[in-house]
Amino acid sequence: MAHATVHGAPMTRPCPRPSAPLIVFLVLLASCYLALTRLPSAAPLAALIAPSAGHGSGHGAVDSCAGFYRGAGAAGRRAVTASVEEFGAVGDGVTSNTAAFRRAVAALEERGAGGGARLEVPAGRWLTGSFNLTSRFTLFLHHGAVILGSQDPEEWPLIAPLPSYGRGRERLGPRHISLIHGQDLNDVVITGSNGTIDGQGRMWWELWWNRTLNHTRGHLIELVNSTNVLISNVTLRNSPFWTVHPVYCRNVVIKDLTILAPLNAPNTDGIDPDSSSEVCIEDCYIESGDDLVAVKSGWDQYGISVGKPSSNIIIQRVSGTTPTCSGVGFGSEMSGGISNVLVRDLHIWNSASAVRLKTDVGRGGYITNITIANVTMEKVKVPIRFSRGSDDHSDDKYDRTALPMISDIHIVDIVGVDVQRAPMLEAVHGAVYEGICFRNVSLTAIRRQIRWQCESVYGEAHEVFPAPCEELRNNGSSSSWCGLP
Repeated sequence: MAHATVHGAPMTRPCPRPSAPLIVFLVLLASCYLALTRLPSAAPLAALIAPSAGHGSGHGAVDSCAGFYRGAGAAGRRAVTASVEEFGAVGDGVTSNTAAFRRAVAALEERGAGGGARLEVPAGRWLTGSFNLTSRFTLFLHHGAVILGSQDPEEWPLIAPLPSYGRGRERLGPRHISLIHGQDLNDVVITGSNGTIDGQGRMWWELWWNRTLNHTRGHLIELVNSTNVLISNVTLRNSPFWTVHPVYCRNVVIKDLTILAPLNAPNTDGIDPDSSSEVCIEDCYIESGDDLVAVKSGWDQYGISVGKPSSNIIIQRVSGTTPTCSGVGFGSEMSGGISNVLVRDLHIWNSASAVRLKTDVGRGGYITNITIANVTMEKVKVPIRFSRGSDDHSDDKYDRTALPMISDIHIVDIVGVDVQRAPMLEAVHGAVYEGICFRNVSLTAIRRQIRWQCESVYGEAHEVFPAPCEELRNNGSSSSWCGLP
């Protein structure tokens, strides 16, 4: 099977689309399950899934969670519009446009007071350092427009660490700001006609590889403590660090993105919702040197203290490859808790894992009420993995008695071919993972280890091949919580 490389647009065989009855069944299954869980915030998930136009020829209507975004910018409605050229920007790929972008946002914020503003980036190569967005604002990249991240570290200023991390994720102290940044905003849109934002991250990767990095690298896009965020219809390349990072946000929609980084680029996660709720991630293609999507909620005692969970998240129709990490990961920073997540229609190949739960002693927190459905994978090392951490902590002040709580994980309709191992499910020492449900799982052409590996993980498995571990054996019964109604 031929897939795209980071050097061009993704040219991949479309993921198999489930039939309409299967889609209805999955929605109903998820709706019933989420509505009956003990967390009352589960109910809005199903209500915000609605039909939308299909993508590409041969596909009918598909369901969308884009209703999570409730701002005015989805239809392009803004009071004023201007091009970045009007503020002195030059799209030659050489001239620094940092001041021009900052002037443009400031001026449009004033002009569009009350009605919002739209900044257009025409075709060209627009070199810039970091700039901040504002509320009721749309950044629109036309076809052929490329925003290029500056190669001068001084144009990625240092900012304070996130409270739920207590320090920079990679280095002590402050961290570099993202290329496109926003904080305490409402109704922010980054979209276009498949324009490109290229972080030109190799300079930062080399600092990491050479161990000469002084401060944590900046993200490509980060929105902090913001509501009604929409990021769509753009290509994101070569982020220095995590690519899209909404943190402490609500009502976030990230859709129709192509995210590309060299497969050896360190920590270039695709999309990382962090301590955020009502998040929709759909119809994205990602090639990355780390997790394609990673749900997070803070790090050790800092995440526990801040206590901002990630909840009510839908991740659907995501495809891609990552040779060292997972298609969808939970954690490892999950100390504020993760709950009510629906992952479905995931297609992963040539990767370390399709789905992975990662945590550690000292994390605390919880991962609960997770449904993972309709996953296809090829040439994946470990298809489903629950893994212990690698003694990765913010500092030495973490609470060694803070153990994670993992429960109510439903994994259904999984197909894997040419996988290397059976699932590996290992709880953090001293913790017990319970309510783990596997149903209708087929993993074939296993080349190395055919036996499941389980430790302190309990639940049920139905219609699973190869045969599950003893901790998940159901002796032919079909319980109401794991089996079909």
